[in-house]
Amino acid sequence: MHAYICDYIYLYISCIIIKFKVVARDILEMEEIKIMYVYICCIIIFLCFFFKISNNNNNNNNNKKKNKKNEPPSPPSYPIIGHLHLLSKQPLVHRALHNLSTKYGDVFSLRFGSRHVVIVSSPSAVQECFTKNDIVLANRPPLILNKHIGYNYTAILTSPYGDHWRNLRRIAVVEILSSARLNLSVNIRGDEIKRLLRKLNRVDEFGRRVELRSKLSELSFNIMMRMMAGKRYYGDDVTDEDEAPRFREIFKEINQVAEADNPADFLPFLSWIPIIGNYEKRVERIAKKADLFLQALIDQRRNPNYNPNPLHQNTVIDHLLSLQESQSQYYTDQIIKGFVLDFVE
Repeated sequence: MHAYICDYIYLYISCIIIKFKVVARDILEMEEIKIMYVYICCIIIFLCFFFKISNNNNNNNNNKKKNKKNEPPSPPSYPIIGHLHLLSKQPLVHRALHNLSTKYGDVFSLRFGSRHVVIVSSPSAVQECFTKNDIVLANRPPLILNKHIGYNYTAILTSPYGDHWRNLRRIAVVEILSSARLNLSVNIRGDEIKRLLRKLNRVDEFGRRVELRSKLSELSFNIMMRMMAGKRYYGDDVTDEDEAPRFREIFKEINQVAEADNPADFLPFLSWIPIIGNYEKRVERIAKKADLFLQALIDQRRNPNYNPNPLHQNTVIDHLLSLQESQSQYYTDQIIKGFVLDFVE
């Protein structure tokens, strides 16, 4: 079995090397190609060593399985990659998981590289997970994107469960999403919806088709940013002609890296390969741009000489900055930026 898997991985890596040869001629410099080959050779040597040790200790591993925790059933897996290969059998992930659930039950476990995953497809089991055992399942996986975009796992969407997360939740519920705060922004939501309807009406006069996804996305961005900072960044009547393109570029890049697959999140050793390791560098660069942009918004609202439009006063940033004066440890600039980023994103 191990020999078969080893041959399979050798063949797979050989295909990768051939593919890299073709792509590298146009993309990479010669020095980067040499470095990449060194990394791939190291991986091959590591795999040979791994399978050698695995064969020698096969009997010991069988004895250890007897003491393993009572985990949900799991399909056979490959070393290192776990069950990642099962997802490639179907173009849609949910269909692949459905096929596995019909064979292994409503609750089964998978291993995506170094990540242990439990798949739950039974309504009763889901209810039990998020009612009786919600605290156990409250943590988020430490992904590279969340590390840099989420201010080192301190934002509400990326923070692990604990005192800090409970404090962020309190701020979100009481200070941002309360009925009083939402009532203050009812005019903003109404105004943005009217703007969208007028735009759609103008387009309809010419009988042209409209791509609604982008329009609704712009509507959401404008509502959230007007609530947060009193700014419109999409449409004809933007608040700041210089800031708007920067905002659109930053959040376009954030969405791109969020949608991209990062193998190093599941197989950390792949971050040694330059092509894959560049993902984290790109995320760091985008996170720095976003941080500078959000900090500029906060500094602008903090400036006593700044005179915003009367319709854009008492924004969420203004409210949190006023609370910062009395409770600076709970309302730091980083926490405020994290809230803006999470709600807008």
